[in-house]
Amino acid sequence: MTMLARLSRAFPDRSVLPGGALSILVSAVAFATAMFELYLFAEAWLEPLVLAIIFGTIVRSIWAPPPLFDAGIDFTAHRILEFAVMLLGLSVSAGMIAAAGLALVSGIALLVCIAIVVGLTIGRVHGLPWRMACLVACGNAICGNSAIAAIAPVIAAEKEDVASAIAFTATFGVVVVLALPLLGTAIGYSSLQYGALAGLTVYAVPQVIAAAAPMGLTAIQFGTLIKLVRVLMLGPVCIALSLLMARRRRGLSESASRIAVSNLLPWFIVGFLVLAAVRSSGLVPEAVIEPVTTAATMLTVLSMAALGLGVDIRSLASAGPCVSLTVVLSLGTLVLMAMGLIRVIGL
Repeated sequence: MTMLARLSRAFPDRSVLPGGALSILVSAVAFATAMFELYLFAEAWLEPLVLAIIFGTIVRSIWAPPPLFDAGIDFTAHRILEFAVMLLGLSVSAGMIAAAGLALVSGIALLVCIAIVVGLTIGRVHGLPWRMACLVACGNAICGNSAIAAIAPVIAAEKEDVASAIAFTATFGVVVVLALPLLGTAIGYSSLQYGALAGLTVYAVPQVIAAAAPMGLTAIQFGTLIKLVRVLMLGPVCIALSLLMARRRRGLSESASRIAVSNLLPWFIVGFLVLAAVRSSGLVPEAVIEPVTTAATMLTVLSMAALGLGVDIRSLASAGPCVSLTVVLSLGTLVLMAMGLIRVIGL
């Protein structure tokens, strides 16, 4: 199938309107709840992405949408998410790598790769299906919920797996934000060292800022830089998983590597790479980047609302203990590796 044919499949017809409208309603409630959190606590402990899944799952548990809604829910959960992932390419810049330095970037890349392998192994040992284990491992290693949402369409993950991975990863991610300052103080890290620890372990950029704030401005700035470099690993990981999935589906041998890249990489990953290259070339005005990134975030939340609308809450409960244990052990391993990298680099 050509790339043009793949793109044509992404365009909807009128059958998606009911399910799409329902997904928009649920995502709007999620955004409103996050704003209410900010008003009450000056901090959104549960971000809209997580709230969208929770509210969608609650709606699905109380009222099962009739078949009329199926097409729109499916389109929003998959095609909209793929488009959002493509837009994220504009948030990737080669300048971030140059700012961090080759040694630090290489260390971060190695840490992410090892963390994914270790997390995947832990998940499989504890009985998780490989797709679920992959979601949890990549979420822990890269950027939490955003990584899970981006990788889900690449590996064709089930809705229940995505919802479980995001729900439990988000929960323990908040615990890390609260506990990390205590750990940094106990170890006696400097502001620079603690900023590196936060950037290497905490999931989202706002959470890095929250976790690093007790150690001062230097910790916030350095932690944010490292976190952004860590997020850059999302692109290479998505590409690697795309090639792995293509090989699994087609039973490719080494001699079959001549097959066109467009037949191996999903259209949205190709789009991601193109937009990343355009951003790195300096052709995109800086004023455009923030609105596009915001749009990608909003579309991701919308797709997560649709995903929640298709999830049976009983499947989340049954997967809970295994996912929780995998997340905890993976996070612990990530923290230890981050401390080792800080020592090796000599920060």
